Amino acid sequence: MSASLPVFPWDTLNDARALADSHPGGIVDLSVGTPVDPVAPLIREALASASALPGYPTTAGTPRLRESAVKALSRRFGVTGLAETAVLPVIGTKELIAWLPTLLGLGAADLIVVPELAYPTYDVGARLAGSQTLHADSLTQLGPQTPALVYVNSPGNPTGRVLGVDHLRKVVAWARERGALVASDECYLGLGWDAEPLSILHPSVCDGDHTGLLAVHSLSKSSSLAGYRAGFVAGDPHVVGELLAVRKHAGMMVPTPVQAAMVAALDDDEHEREQRERYRRRRDLLLPAFRSAGFTVDHSEAGLYLWVTRGEPCRDTVGWLAQRGILVAPGEFYGPRGARHVRVALTATDERIAAAVARL
Repeated sequence: MSASLPVFPWDTLNDARALADSHPGGIVDLSVGTPVDPVAPLIREALASASALPGYPTTAGTPRLRESAVKALSRRFGVTGLAETAVLPVIGTKELIAWLPTLLGLGAADLIVVPELAYPTYDVGARLAGSQTLHADSLTQLGPQTPALVYVNSPGNPTGRVLGVDHLRKVVAWARERGALVASDECYLGLGWDAEPLSILHPSVCDGDHTGLLAVHSLSKSSSLAGYRAGFVAGDPHVVGELLAVRKHAGMMVPTPVQAAMVAALDDDEHEREQRERYRRRRDLLLPAFRSAGFTVDHSEAGLYLWVTRGEPCRDTVGWLAQRGILVAPGEFYGPRGARHVRVALTATDERIAAAVARL
């Protein structure tokens, strides 16, 4: 099976990383969106408080966790009418996305639609299930084909593009007419800068009906919990129930201490606002710095990245920045349409962001 998978993209950055690492001031790594800020004390305390529990965790998540997720989605994103049984914790959202087609029982006869510029794991998940993949931003590109699963991602990775309510409503209506499932990757939903992102589960998008809809949420960005592998999926209770049944058999359980930490993170909005402001400050420094260095910044109205170009092949831009000790991700990682862009992450310490600005 491994032969059918692509080379892991970041493994191709070794030469650029070595060049950036050789800079006298050290590397500024803006290539991966991995958190660098400390985990809030209240989350760490919650993790520790559950560390002595010896039993197996519940696959469905504790009632307290599911309640916290429902309330957080309501408070933070205006999601209404969500049942606690329609929430399922996952071992990081990358795990869920990679295995979602397989967990749904999709196979060679099934078509999965992903954005033209997309997180590579959507395609990997289709390959693991042996399904077909179509990269399309417009549903008219599908013609008469009826997909089993349609991914949307807003704010988008890598572009930071926000899909408007009309666009999302059209996707929902189109998918329901054809019996397709919509999975909305909403890992960056709380990071709107120049636009206000909406959940697929928001009543203005789905009219309060979650049938055929899944929203995928991560605490990696909002609470700096990438190392905890803490996420959840919510939406159609029937589909969530099917996922739960398969995950029970497969032993896909979020550890009990991590579930306790998730409750603390979901119940507390203050630390989430503080983390958001850290990213805002870094964006406010990097955005004008790239523009003043001759880059064009496209989209990037939300999310954790800047989508920038110098109008040249992306690997040339990667090399130009690496000479200045700055490592970024080439846009080709995300599809052919990214061939002349690079993705710049906001996830570096304030000191490293300042170093990048000075070099630019």
